[in-house]
Amino acid sequence: MKSLVRWGATLGLVGSTLLATITSTIAPVIALSEQQIKNKLDNIPVWLITNPQGLPLSRPLPEQNGKKTSGSVTGVYMSKQEAQAFISELQKVKDKDPKMTQMVKSLQVTPVPLGVIFQQVQKTKNEPNRLLFAFKPVDKEVKGAMTLLKKSGQQVKQFRSVPVFIVRFAPDKSYVPIKLGENKAEQEVVPLFFSMQDANNLLSQVKPKFPKADIQVVDVDGILNTLQEKNDPWLDKVVFFPNPEARQYIQKLPKQNAPSSAPAKKK
Repeated sequence: MKSLVRWGATLGLVGSTLLATITSTIAPVIALSEQQIKNKLDNIPVWLITNPQGLPLSRPLPEQNGKKTSGSVTGVYMSKQEAQAFISELQKVKDKDPKMTQMVKSLQVTPVPLGVIFQQVQKTKNEPNRLLFAFKPVDKEVKGAMTLLKKSGQQVKQFRSVPVFIVRFAPDKSYVPIKLGENKAEQEVVPLFFSMQDANNLLSQVKPKFPKADIQVVDVDGILNTLQEKNDPWLDKVVFFPNPEARQYIQKLPKQNAPSSAPAKKK
């Protein structure tokens, strides 16, 4: 979890005020490499349900057209609390097999950087017996995403992926950037939030000057595809911001290796 430790000091700014600034022209960049994408995702902790040795709890893939399929699937939780709740439910189920009962008792929630999951998916995508990862978004964020989508006039019955929230100056305008760091270390980034509340905090600062500003809801799969395939200028500036529960976890990690970083003053 070294990548999470390194970012511990940076995350304090999200819980306070996010300072929006108007972008200058961003230089074009080529599509990001897998390593660059992994580095961005390493800032986000996710949780797997594993045994004490760290092997994830998985189940075989269901049959397709009456034929058995190879490979297995495991859950990737965006919330540690929701992962723990799933374990608690499993442990309530009585099983006649003592080995199965003992196995369930030993299950634990294990944190992993999202970048590691991404890297594993890329590494094994052509292997027939690969382990698939089924993402379990935070219920609250899914409900928030559904509300925003319906408000914008979209007909949606369910949200199948992990929602990401991006603030833009208007529905037909660019994304709102923020400044990270201070003085010469200051950087302009485009924040992608896993928390609707964090996006709302930024939106509230933008609205007075840009009344048409809003929040766009996208799914994390679409974002990853864009990062891999497109060469849009803003992609190199993208920074993922964890949800409040994940930030709380990161802030409790040792910070001796974390960089000193603070939000810039509004200009």
